[in-house]
Amino acid sequence: MNGTMTETSWYDHVDPRALFEAYPIGEAFVRRYTAMSRDELRARQEADFRALMARGWEVPFYRRLWSAKGIEPGDIRSLDDLPKLPAFDKSDLMAAIAEYPPLGDFHGRTGGPVVLHTTSGTTGKPQVLLFGPWGREVGNLLVARMARWQGLRPDDVVHSVYGHGMINGGHYIREAYTRFTEALFLSAGTGVETRSAVQVQLMADFRATVLVGFVDYVRKLAEVAREAGLEPGRDIPVRMIIGHLGTEDRAATEAAWGGATAYDWYGVGDTGSIAGEGPDRDGLYVWEDAQFLEICDVETGMAVPRGEKGDMVVTCLYKRDVAPVIRFNTHDVSALRTDRNATGMVFERIEGFLGRSDNMVKLKGINVFPHAIGAIIENRPELTGEYVCRIARDGGADRMTVVIEHRGAGGGDAGAARAELAALLRQGLGVEVEVELAAPGATAPLTQIDVRQKPIRLIDERKR
Repeated sequence: MNGTMTETSWYDHVDPRALFEAYPIGEAFVRRYTAMSRDELRARQEADFRALMARGWEVPFYRRLWSAKGIEPGDIRSLDDLPKLPAFDKSDLMAAIAEYPPLGDFHGRTGGPVVLHTTSGTTGKPQVLLFGPWGREVGNLLVARMARWQGLRPDDVVHSVYGHGMINGGHYIREAYTRFTEALFLSAGTGVETRSAVQVQLMADFRATVLVGFVDYVRKLAEVAREAGLEPGRDIPVRMIIGHLGTEDRAATEAAWGGATAYDWYGVGDTGSIAGEGPDRDGLYVWEDAQFLEICDVETGMAVPRGEKGDMVVTCLYKRDVAPVIRFNTHDVSALRTDRNATGMVFERIEGFLGRSDNMVKLKGINVFPHAIGAIIENRPELTGEYVCRIARDGGADRMTVVIEHRGAGGGDAGAARAELAALLRQGLGVEVEVELAAPGATAPLTQIDVRQKPIRLIDERKR
């Protein structure tokens, strides 16, 4: 790059007509992808993949990564060849940033407008994220397209608790709803950006009907509302929640908000929205016109049979401008569904987020995902649903303690309550763990639920 400013703007790089033709929205989306065959979809993916690979070879990061494996241009001709390419993950990107500060060499920025954000840093230091106009707007559109298919209406008032600052989440969710829907958008952010008590009053004042964000904080807001004398469903007429449910039972989240209907979706900062529930709420549809998803064995990196769990490895077929994404290992675990869907949609479905493989703990030969604990302990009135796991090494063996918020913590029956919960977790996880009880709100300093988009659920004390 040089110091000369080009006489172009963001809008010179995104033709709205071309955008909607490539990625239809609303009824046009449903019509196209309920009529399309798998063969037609594959042909579209192959054409996009060829263009993506050509772009990938122009990016120094991929040239280094692929050449180190003896791969040359022309070796990868179709999606069938994709497994020949090495997958990469956040550690590779952070190493590139350290070697080529401050942006790394995984971008192809040569001029023109660009958006810079970072990840939330849930699994370590925040990572740089770069977006060009086309990739950014397609990513925004995928979020809005999903919400509209799920039932978002023009007269809805959407309250967002995604974080802002340098974090990408809140910004691209705001862009998605304000650019590709007619709903009114309240950009509240996390509990640090707008205190929880202020948030619930804001929702009441503007009569919020849709709540979007991570469900841990979404559920907490329902408690805050009641403490403030505001009844969810009556004083705050939320009818729809679009969040990240993972393994947890949606019923608890829906009940907390007076019977609102909750929808699950999945994505990461590097890739944008990868999959989301449809109106049937039966698995998450992979947006296969934009994303190519592989489910790979956590240990070997090889594809697993349909229905088995593995790491989600994602190739963004649409990101061909500033920062292509080709075989990014999210280390988030899921599985492809094996049954047919009820909507007629051509897209594959996944189970949704089932845990993180890099947070997986092996106890006595059993793989334990800390996120799975939320589903085991929810819907119990004596618990708040909040917890955090501590893993430590004791005499060469790993030992996990689960700290669970209990409304009667410290009471006379604490011993019996601990024993009951330990038995419940042993049954659900398949291995014995220790249980500690904490008062409501006591785990917040550890999980950082009030300040983070995604609360911390595992504290690894083996590394200290």
